[in-house]
Amino acid sequence: MVCKEVLGNIRDFDCRDRLMDYLCLEWYETSKRILRKRTNGNDDMIIKMLKEGNRLCEGDVLFEDEEKIVAVFILPCDAIEVTPRTMLEIGTICYEIGNRHLPLFIQDDRILVPYERPLEQLLTVTGYQVRKTHCKLLHMLKANVAPHGHRTGGSLLSKILDLTN
Repeated sequence: MVCKEVLGNIRDFDCRDRLMDYLCLEWYETSKRILRKRTNGNDDMIIKMLKEGNRLCEGDVLFEDEEKIVAVFILPCDAIEVTPRTMLEIGTICYEIGNRHLPLFIQDDRILVPYERPLEQLLTVTGYQVRKTHCKLLHMLKANVAPHGHRTGGSLLSKILDLTN
């Protein structure tokens, strides 16, 4: 299957009597313009979204026919959760994270960042309320630069620190 555009969101589709299949994506894959993966039902899916700025969201429908609907499912991952106590903390935390060019997610009055141990240590030492969590990263703040690279193994600094401990 080839997908060149999002058909809508699953909440707007009549799913009765149709097979639901999901394309599971990591948070960093949601902004990829060209991607080839397999759905849970083992169908090959090719995404070719050539317009810049498109970001796939949880529940986006990529394919539909009389028998099946294929929708996006964003996989949970390890993240740093910061709960700011004041507006000053919100600004300072977002500045520190943005200064490192890390993606930032805002969900339910929490600031979330994909997990990196050096950042967790920095935020903890600085006195912020920080905890490691496992959740879906769904609402990325819009930025002028899309995330790039594969964060499966963390940063180089994270790997070096792992070797020293």
